[in-house]
Amino acid sequence: MLLQKMTGWLGLWAKAIGGLLFLALFLTFLVQIAARFGFNQPLPWSDELAVILYLWVILWACAFVVPEKEHVMFDLVWNSVGPATRRLMRMVGHTLIGGLAIAAIPASWEYVHFMAREKTAVLGLSFEWVFLPFVLLLVSLAARSWHGLVQAMNNQGLEAHEAAP
Repeated sequence: MLLQKMTGWLGLWAKAIGGLLFLALFLTFLVQIAARFGFNQPLPWSDELAVILYLWVILWACAFVVPEKEHVMFDLVWNSVGPATRRLMRMVGHTLIGGLAIAAIPASWEYVHFMAREKTAVLGLSFEWVFLPFVLLLVSLAARSWHGLVQAMNNQGLEAHEAAP
């Protein structure tokens, strides 16, 4: 019960942060458009900020907001096999994705941390902050894969993976 409440609150916070990131991206675009076309004065910082926010929005949403069943899935083979094979496919898939994510975390973090010495051209932000959402995505993939693997081993959660007609 407590775990479900915590998961619910974390999900709400993740969606709120994702929404704020998207709002910041949208407002940056509006400022960029107004400056470029309204005042004929392009703002270099708005281009850079838009790219950084876009990166954050996409990776944040993929890591924490979009449910697994909404991710792109190649379901041609999935639809042609029975429940036991689907369960095995889920276990193998979660093991591979989670294993690769776990294997990539140390080197990715090392690179992100290494990039702390470099700054963006206009805003002077540390590239560590620019690339950090990729490490967060890997951690999320590992956690989601573990959760999916446990569900598959317990023969739970298969309805979330049923292909839409």
